[in-house]
Amino acid sequence: MDLKSNEPFWLLKNGLVATYPSLKSDENCDVLIIGGGITGSLIAHQMIKDGYETILIDKRELCNGSTSATTSMLQYEIDVPLYELIEKIGEKGAVASYKACSDAIDSIEALTGKIRSGAGFKRKKSLYFASKKKDVEWLKKEYEAREKAGFEVKWLQADEVLEKFGFENTYGGILSKQGASIDAFLFAHELFQYNVRKGLKIFDKTEMIKVEYHKGFNLAKTNSGFQIKAKKIIYCIGYESKTLLKENFVNLKSTYAVVSEVDKDKFKNITSTLVWNTDEPYLYMRTTDDGRLLIGGGDEDFYDAEKRDAILNKKEKEILKSLKKIKSDYHFYPDFVWAGTFGETKDGLPYIGEHQKFRNSYFVLGFGGNGITFSAAGMEMASLFMKNKKHPLSEYFRFGR
Repeated sequence: MDLKSNEPFWLLKNGLVATYPSLKSDENCDVLIIGGGITGSLIAHQMIKDGYETILIDKRELCNGSTSATTSMLQYEIDVPLYELIEKIGEKGAVASYKACSDAIDSIEALTGKIRSGAGFKRKKSLYFASKKKDVEWLKKEYEAREKAGFEVKWLQADEVLEKFGFENTYGGILSKQGASIDAFLFAHELFQYNVRKGLKIFDKTEMIKVEYHKGFNLAKTNSGFQIKAKKIIYCIGYESKTLLKENFVNLKSTYAVVSEVDKDKFKNITSTLVWNTDEPYLYMRTTDDGRLLIGGGDEDFYDAEKRDAILNKKEKEILKSLKKIKSDYHFYPDFVWAGTFGETKDGLPYIGEHQKFRNSYFVLGFGGNGITFSAAGMEMASLFMKNKKHPLSEYFRFGR
């Protein structure tokens, strides 16, 4: 599956950070990780930290799937509003899921410090504003649910949004203290390099084509003709899990993003804020560390990469038209435009856990607008799985829920 269109910003910005060999011999390990994106990098880090002999493979160059197309907005907010998630799964699970994403931002910050990352982690607030008057009622209900759950939030009236951010035609919104941004493509590469020095083995351009299940271990057969014997397999394959798992557990969507030319004199009032709105699909934006504005949206059902990419120009115009509604005096000069694929689940939550048809195996599949924070939350969950223990969130993130 092609998870992105040509020329995503992060891939061009960073270039070819590192390359790894393909598999050329049979190997043995405690943990085999399938998938070399941001999720795989986080789980590999946890496995090495826990002392397991770990191998990671990817059928592409590392991070060249959806990780290169992500907008890298780190949010505690889940695509399903908290008040609505409470109605779906109960207050305990809903609040715990939101708090896990909040804690994940703190964990990622600590990790960037530990590895001395240059991926531009930056703390930011998050503005979630009402784009239509009819949205105010439920957005205020969401504000109250978040405040009750203990999140640091403030309700801004429409005139306050205009004064603070210069956004017109809004109807107020939630300003949250917790949020951040990062270059996830570069951060994942940094994590890989850090852990290779600690014993992680990586083989790219190596595709798993079959798994044989045995008592106490699995044999992963690869396209190179060699095999990897692993006590456990952890799948970090994101949206490509759709081709591996037969049940209908996620709906694939195409999303579109545009990045401006460098303009350090504009949008200074949102350099420290993530922005998104209540449109369906919602509009989202952030600034990059080199002074660009990244703005995206226009989500549609994913059919195939060719159809997705054929409407890039159309989607670029739609996104910029939406921007013009809230910032009529700003002229956006596009530098990059691309599309990526993501997944929506029925409750906005990820699928992290075991699957009955895959023995000695675990899945870490972060979906939705905050897949990176879900993946960071999955680090502790995967660690407990290796010790045959259950995590409190396992009940809410499990397959078949």
